[in-house]
Amino acid sequence: MRLPHRDVSVIVPTRNEAKNLPYVAKRMPDGIAEIIVVDGGSTDGTLDVARSLWPHARLIQQTRKGKGNALACGFAAAKGEIIVMIDADGSTDAAEIPMFVQALCDGADFAKGSRFTYRGGSSDITRLRRLGNLGLNGIVNHLYSARFTDLCYGYNAFWRHCLPIINMPDPALTEPQWGDGFEVETLMNIRVARSGLDIAEIASYERDRIHGESNLNAVSDGIRVLRTIFDERVAVETTAIAAPTRVANIRARLGRAIAGADNLGVAGAA
Repeated sequence: MRLPHRDVSVIVPTRNEAKNLPYVAKRMPDGIAEIIVVDGGSTDGTLDVARSLWPHARLIQQTRKGKGNALACGFAAAKGEIIVMIDADGSTDAAEIPMFVQALCDGADFAKGSRFTYRGGSSDITRLRRLGNLGLNGIVNHLYSARFTDLCYGYNAFWRHCLPIINMPDPALTEPQWGDGFEVETLMNIRVARSGLDIAEIASYERDRIHGESNLNAVSDGIRVLRTIFDERVAVETTAIAAPTRVANIRARLGRAIAGADNLGVAGAA
């Protein structure tokens, strides 16, 4: 399938993926404007392999640990109008990128991959992870009025105007941040869903990792996802409560200032 838009940045987080990158490169569509490989301290020559496969790629080191931080570093460095995030282990098929880009060109703000929609699938997901994803997906759909079929899949594409809404943790910070880990996909999906942006689900087939072992832990990472769901809900409700309270306080101070009982300044109203 021909790439329907030329100004595309593809973010590829890596950590010891030297044996897998040739497959990813083989499936990468022609015409990608920018490939950004974000490495997390590989010791197997991953960056040398990436440089040989993509001589014009931008190779950067992530600033903290975790997939979320790697993506945040890639997003911050990306110059394209469309940003695509894929995995480096061969599980997400780079040949599907044109379908994601086409959905954006057709009017979507955010194109979200799904293994559980019509024509999607996975040869990698276990029964436990499938059940966990189903349950977490249902919670998000209920709390955020979303219509996701696959919450925890990391194959997404979006226009760069979505970046402020996604609001990834600042790569320049030195301390670990919430969103640096595998909870990043859930964090992104929730923020996009509650923003009202137009989301298109794209049928995607997830393959087995070609070489190496996954860093994913179904239990601990599932707990992190669950915490993310409720932390984001609390943040929304706190903001909704705080905003009218703040307005009421400012109005009260304005009334006192008019009556001469308060010395209202700009700093006090801020």
